[in-house]
Amino acid sequence: MVEGAVRLKSEFLEVEISPQGAEMVALRDRHGHDLLWNGDPAFWTGRAPLLFPIVGRLPNDQLLHEGKIYPMAQHGFARRRAFTLEEASEQVVRLALHEDEETRKQYPFPFSLTVTYRLAEATLTLEVEVANTGEGELPASVGFHPAFRWPLPYGGTRADHRLVFEKAEAEAIHRPVGGLLSTATEPNPAVDAILEPTDALFERDALIFLDLRSHHVRFGVPGEPGLEVAFPDMPHLGLWSKPGAPFLCIEPWAGYASPEDGPAEFMEKPGLSLIAPGATKRFAMAIRWLPDVGRLIGPHEVGE
Repeated sequence: MVEGAVRLKSEFLEVEISPQGAEMVALRDRHGHDLLWNGDPAFWTGRAPLLFPIVGRLPNDQLLHEGKIYPMAQHGFARRRAFTLEEASEQVVRLALHEDEETRKQYPFPFSLTVTYRLAEATLTLEVEVANTGEGELPASVGFHPAFRWPLPYGGTRADHRLVFEKAEAEAIHRPVGGLLSTATEPNPAVDAILEPTDALFERDALIFLDLRSHHVRFGVPGEPGLEVAFPDMPHLGLWSKPGAPFLCIEPWAGYASPEDGPAEFMEKPGLSLIAPGATKRFAMAIRWLPDVGRLIGPHEVGE
């Protein structure tokens, strides 16, 4: 078990969550098979970081607001901050992060961030609530970044794995350019709702699906156990790996990197959620273990 992590456990899954970044650091099926990437620094130290208050990068890694510049690294600061553990049981873990002097140096907005993990049978639900504790609009993005084993531990090679979308996806995709969103597009690599992940797909970084019809995807070798990632309210999806790396990141997003020709002023950035004073906005995803990649176990809807 990762030092300092708290554990969720059901008949089907076991999960470990670190207060550092409120990050899931282990996901195992009932047989003890690891489904989540282990953070090997030879490839990438992340496992499932939480992206807040931005997804991707800002121009020159700088947030411009009311004439002032604030340094903001890619994907924001939440993944590098220690969260406060507010609740821990075998079914629910809740953590929180609030604005402080350090966050205001990067992000000059009052906020409260609550992250809740719930495990019910074979479904892990991750809910993020962003509360606006200030007097003006709160601009924010939230993204999930889980890295799954590729190949999964059920037989078959990396080449045998498939990513199956809920619906056929035909809209062109984007790529990052220096961390920013490309203005150029390219054809969607999914054919009849099925994408065959290959190293060649990731030679030019991530695949970014902005105009997404699907609300869940399934990952695995057809006929073998696999995973479903559901994101009913997250409008965008990123897929990322490194050529030769034994993981695939399936990333539901509400927001995306600044376009390479986009506005400099942060409040005008495309893809932001603007949360009213006193309001709270919820973002959620669910990871469901599939004993067979063609059917489900456990509740189908996120939050049930």
